[in-house]
Amino acid sequence: MLDETAIITRPKTATRRSEIPPIITALKPYRRLAYIEQPGTIEGGDVLRIGRKLYVGLSSRTNKAGIDQLHAFVADFGYSIETVEVKHCLHLKTAVTQVAENMLLINRDWVNATAFSDMELIDVEPSEPFGGNALLVNQTIIYPLIYPKTLERLRDHQLKVKPVAFSELAKAEAGLTCCSLIFTA
Repeated sequence: MLDETAIITRPKTATRRSEIPPIITALKPYRRLAYIEQPGTIEGGDVLRIGRKLYVGLSSRTNKAGIDQLHAFVADFGYSIETVEVKHCLHLKTAVTQVAENMLLINRDWVNATAFSDMELIDVEPSEPFGGNALLVNQTIIYPLIYPKTLERLRDHQLKVKPVAFSELAKAEAGLTCCSLIFTA
């Protein structure tokens, strides 16, 4: 979701493609739509927007053809793209998410932190490797209770955090960002 357009992704797994029609119906009244087409694959969990920059995870779910199509859609709107290789998890936002204006929560074992050298980084607690997925809404971080040590690290940085129960979806490597589509109409 961008201010100017919405990109309709093309998930790699066919079972996830049934999610597309209801998303199109929901977004069509609010944004001009662009569509990722075969052979491109891209999933929203691999796109981290920070201002006018899109960090896009090259992962098991998002390929170079999908990233190239995304770049073609957003370049005219002044967005830049930085490809970030993802390892040991499904999506970029499993490993890194924004928690404040210039601050990220990150698992450095799953993504190369040098891509984010201009940001302040908060490392997830090593015993909570899936703790990198936080949902920033305005100035509040919605964060899973199942990662209490990383939650304390966020609070130690004086960030406003709203803890939520999220254990069942987390079993499938789902994160709060996976279950949310936040935009201003």
